[in-house]
Amino acid sequence: MYEEVVVEGIRFERRGEGGYYKVILHVGSCFAPVSDDIVEELKSKSALLGDRFLDFFLDKVGYSSYLRDQIKHELAKIGDPPKQISTLRQSILDL
Repeated sequence: MYEEVVVEGIRFERRGEGGYYKVILHVGSCFAPVSDDIVEELKSKSALLGDRFLDFFLDKVGYSSYLRDQIKHELAKIGDPPKQISTLRQSILDL
């Protein structure tokens, strides 16, 4: 059973217990696995970092410049930076 948490153009897919990675980040037409450790770190830091959360998120999951650029592009579609961070933070907490 898979469950998706969606942010405009970005979605997190929570996979079942059988796979090595339980969370896959889909950005546009690409995807990246996200380790359990990174998911937990993102959850724990989400409220503490405030406006710096987006940079922290990009550092943790954007392991290539292409992926970071794609994430920024999709988040830019939301517009308002505080709303971007809030929406992204909530989608991570819902995982």
